[in-house]
Amino acid sequence: MAESDWDTVTVLRKKGPTAAQAKSKQAVASAQRRGEELETTKKWSAGQNKQHLVTKNTAKLDRETEELHHQRVPLEVGKVIQQGRQNKGMTQKDLATKVNEKPQIIADYECGRAIPNNQVMGKIERALGLKLRGKEIGLPLETGPKKK
Repeated sequence: MAESDWDTVTVLRKKGPTAAQAKSKQAVASAQRRGEELETTKKWSAGQNKQHLVTKNTAKLDRETEELHHQRVPLEVGKVIQQGRQNKGMTQKDLATKVNEKPQIIADYECGRAIPNNQVMGKIERALGLKLRGKEIGLPLETGPKKK
């Protein structure tokens, strides 16, 4: 009985705080009160698809007027996308899956609401086999040898 000390308590299997609990405001505030060293980092654009960065200034988009407006996809291009997609028997969702974009983006391009993005336009051109840029809109895409 000499080994047991009634003044000390040993707790076995006590789990530490989970990651979500450790990041809570209460946990951070209590660590600051205790004087512990904290390291905080804010993840910039975490969990967002930043594959296609929009280089336009979003504040300018908000202040858009008749004199100052951003170029949109012409309705002619939207009609070509729609007809090419229907000729291949694809839905907007099928085309979006094929070009690895959201169906809403395809809908915006077809309605003329989208601000043109050359990467997306190129993917849609290759998927449909039709030219969407330049003077020859709607003509078949030439699949010649790649330039070196």
